[in-house]
Amino acid sequence: MTLTGPTSQTFVSQRLRLNYLDWGDPEKPLLMLVHGGRDHARSWDWVAEELREDWHVVAFDHRGHGDSDWVSDGNYQVQDMVYDLAQLVHQLGDREVTIVSHSMGGNVALRYAGTFPDKVRKIVAIEGLGPSPKRQEEMRADPYPQRMAEWIEKKRAAAARSPRKYETIEAAFARMIEENSYLTEAQARHLTLHGVTRNEDGTYSWKFDPHLNVWHVEDVADEFLHQTWAAISAPTLLLYGADSWASNPEGDGRLEHFANARVIEFENAGHWLHHDQFDRFMKTLRDFL
Repeated sequence: MTLTGPTSQTFVSQRLRLNYLDWGDPEKPLLMLVHGGRDHARSWDWVAEELREDWHVVAFDHRGHGDSDWVSDGNYQVQDMVYDLAQLVHQLGDREVTIVSHSMGGNVALRYAGTFPDKVRKIVAIEGLGPSPKRQEEMRADPYPQRMAEWIEKKRAAAARSPRKYETIEAAFARMIEENSYLTEAQARHLTLHGVTRNEDGTYSWKFDPHLNVWHVEDVADEFLHQTWAAISAPTLLLYGADSWASNPEGDGRLEHFANARVIEFENAGHWLHHDQFDRFMKTLRDFL
């Protein structure tokens, strides 16, 4: 069988037109790939090519990312992204879904899985639990009014900021390599080509909304997040890179909030372990699925 690239489709969620990629055969079980912050759906291409013969693979661009619409007021909240994921699953037939997710996308996908436990067959989250308990304490050390004032200043700065421009695609490629030194040249070039848009003046800018650099002062209370994780009934695999900034939930206590989860740590891998250790990741993923 000759493999071709995915088709690009759109769906509407809360008046936004969002982009998704479809590798597929709707007769096969649905597998949703959910990318992380300031990333895009094409970062899953290698995974999709490996799995498309057995699954109906779909990957979407979060609001404000890739080829999806930006939010008009620049405010991005996790619950809206959970709605987007729920809306796409609904529009694809509201059938059982298996989810593989990364970082911010993992945060979104785990909340979806806890909200709709009967719809999720299995779920993989790569570093998707958000800041560690220790980091949360540090972030909340300052009084709330002070943090709110800082948020307002950051929002003003984001509103005044134009997307960074690169004179050439090679300059953007160099920035991609700088961000993740584990990437091969081929990986970095692919991620760059699909991650930039060309401006009218011939320069290149990243597709994501600059407002994504500023998140809200507070998320839902820890108690509610823990309730959501505990409600996940699907087998859950939490993956972590040994060289990442993220905290391993097996060591920081968060694993105990899950009813049916296990953790695997990847040596010689950072936050994007599915790129950094692709072969091992795919073997681990296939064994789990």
